[in-house]
Amino acid sequence: MSGNAQGRRPFEYAVIQLVPRIERNERINVGVLLYCQSGDFLAARTHLAPERVRALDATVDVEGVRAALRAMESTCLGGASGGPAGSHMSQGQRFRWLTAPRSTILQAGPVHTGLTADPEAELERLLDLLVR
Repeated sequence: MSGNAQGRRPFEYAVIQLVPRIERNERINVGVLLYCQSGDFLAARTHLAPERVRALDATVDVEGVRAALRAMESTCLGGASGGPAGSHMSQGQRFRWLTAPRSTILQAGPVHTGLTADPEAELERLLDLLVR
């Protein structure tokens, strides 16, 4: 039986990583982006543990990182609160934009795929498995 016959839909996800000092290439997982086109779903869930962040770099602006993570979450939701990307791009375009390689302290890891019947529950499962 195929995945779709069981009510499961394909999805893509990427882990959001914090790289406080780009030159050292040390990173911790701070969130997950999940996109399910057939389920009309795009969301990010984040979890920032300040003690883990400060173990890599004691000078990190934790509140600045929190604000950047909130901006990623808002971009996923779309609309005016997501900035130009949120209001002018489709869900798929926003996912690709958020997962594009960049040299900032927040980076998306490689995109992976899977099947799920419930994208929201899958996002929480991945956050528990890969971040918390």
